[in-house]
Amino acid sequence: MDEKTLIAKRVALELKDGDLVNLGIGLPTLVARYVPAGRHVFFQSENGIVGMSGPITGAENHDLTDAGGSPISALPGAASFDSALSFGLIRGGHLDVTVLGGLQVDREGRLANWMVPGKMVPGMGGAMDLVTGARRVIVAMQHSAKGEAKIVGRCGLPLTSVRRVDLVVTDLAVIEPTDAGLVLKETAPGVTVEQVIANTGCELIIAPDLRSMPIEG
Repeated sequence: MDEKTLIAKRVALELKDGDLVNLGIGLPTLVARYVPAGRHVFFQSENGIVGMSGPITGAENHDLTDAGGSPISALPGAASFDSALSFGLIRGGHLDVTVLGGLQVDREGRLANWMVPGKMVPGMGGAMDLVTGARRVIVAMQHSAKGEAKIVGRCGLPLTSVRRVDLVVTDLAVIEPTDAGLVLKETAPGVTVEQVIANTGCELIIAPDLRSMPIEG
């Protein structure tokens, strides 16, 4: 199983029946593929749709896209609307969960994911609104990039929001930001606590009930 699939599968286990869920651009869009059987989740995209799925073979519609511009399918009962209504849902606190990618998360659970200074920014998107407005924020990202930890003592990149995110799921671990600090709740299959610590740029609190991710290959 590749790293992105592992992350997406673990995030999908966090979604509850009836949740209204926004999926960010990139890795988070994979989560829709792995919702457990029998669990009904409504996926929203900030460009104006509720009731989307990934492209279904034979039912792709290139006039319908997710926030990243990739084609999607609309499930029976789906609704489309303009950006004003879409952001009304987001800013009004109606989203149960948003799943976003991340560039960095710091020891206080603050997320940086919208720009790298000096590089082209195609647009701010809805990240700031989503982190502020969703009831629960899950960050789905790789634990490190190019040998550098992405979970750090203090974000060196511009913050998306000062709000603390609720959960961070990486290819190595599941980490919960709390008042006391970052709590290591789970390790990925075959990954040791020592490996997680070695690839993290700040102190972790080891949960007394630490377990391996409940992921089946």
